[in-house]
Amino acid sequence: MLQRLQHHTHALSPTEKGMGIMALAMLLIPGMDAIAKLLANDLSPAQIGCIRFGLQTLLLAGFMLRERTSESIRPVLLQLMLSGFWIAAAVTFLFWGLIYLPLANNIAIFFVEPLLLMLMSAWFLGERVGKHQYAAVFVGLLGALIVIRPNWQAYGWVTVLPLLAAAFYAAHMATLRHLSGHISGLRSQFWSGLFACLFLTLAILAGDSAEVKLLSWNAIGTEQLSLLMLMGVLSALAFCLINAAFKRAPASLLAPFQYLEIISATALGYLLFGDYPDALTWLGTAVILGSGLYVFHRERQTQKALR
Repeated sequence: MLQRLQHHTHALSPTEKGMGIMALAMLLIPGMDAIAKLLANDLSPAQIGCIRFGLQTLLLAGFMLRERTSESIRPVLLQLMLSGFWIAAAVTFLFWGLIYLPLANNIAIFFVEPLLLMLMSAWFLGERVGKHQYAAVFVGLLGALIVIRPNWQAYGWVTVLPLLAAAFYAAHMATLRHLSGHISGLRSQFWSGLFACLFLTLAILAGDSAEVKLLSWNAIGTEQLSLLMLMGVLSALAFCLINAAFKRAPASLLAPFQYLEIISATALGYLLFGDYPDALTWLGTAVILGSGLYVFHRERQTQKALR
């Protein structure tokens, strides 16, 4: 009897396993941003993003072979290309911001992405959004302004770069939502990453010709190559963990876990770069997190009401 009770106590449900896997994935993701910041002195943001997507695509190709599906991407080719463009732009702006901003501050501003995604889902996908959610978005954007204000005084206009990254990433996620009923998550991520790599390659070719540092291709040393390889592995691993989590738990339950990124971002920023957010940054981050969690709560309530 005691053994049965102990077995029942320690056995995790699929939902609990999904929550644990998602938490691990979110704690890993800022590692990619930390690597990008380490590389920022030697490589351009577009170059880092291009190589990251290239390595991620190669690693995901192995999982694609195991999936053995006959799905055709032809009906959704344009949406996949758009998704690739959005994520390429998002990563470029995010990595550009990391050149100047502390890691945690950059991610704190980027956290308005779920709020922007909610607006885009309402405006372009026809999802139902109530006045409470709109109020939460307004409050969340005020929180972003709280974070931006002291950073603007310290770093200038580059403070808006993670905000632009959040807008492009929200467009990417809205496109993936539209694709969810037509193609598997693994295939959509694979093709989005491939197109992102192609778009950034074209941007780098144009940037080299025009001598634009942001879009240039610089020589890669052994140390940079090792960091880039690690970034590609972390990127593919994070996606696989997220994919595994979504198979075990509902998206509305897992979405708030993305805010765990601030924990590892703060820790890595302090350990690697000696950065620590000031009081206003923490206040603004708390406002953004509270607004996002409220939006997730309302979404769950709405889904429960529809069942």
